[in-house]
Amino acid sequence: MRRVPNQAVSMLNGVFRGLADPTRRAVLERLSSGPAPATELARPFKMALPSFLQHLDVLEDCGLVTSRKLGRVRTYKLAPRPLRLAECWLEKQRASWDRRLDQLDTYLMNIKEEKS
Repeated sequence: MRRVPNQAVSMLNGVFRGLADPTRRAVLERLSSGPAPATELARPFKMALPSFLQHLDVLEDCGLVTSRKLGRVRTYKLAPRPLRLAECWLEKQRASWDRRLDQLDTYLMNIKEEKS
């Protein structure tokens, strides 16, 4: 089995940390339709702006979003590359489990045939 480089493992861990919270997932979903300022992103959530900004900091730290400040307005944009890394990892896991379930199915069919 090929090992994933430490940098990729670290990035993958960060992606899942970013995705672990429903508020952050909602922000990512909103940003999938285009960039938005922090105040607009915060509007649907019932929390103080500084608390919400902590969520944006987590997303930026793990590379899921980037931000740019123009004057007093900080605008956030989705950064899809880390999501692709997670998607690839999940696809490998899915392939592994599909293979294992196929093997289990074959085994169970063989047992059933032997009992018949």
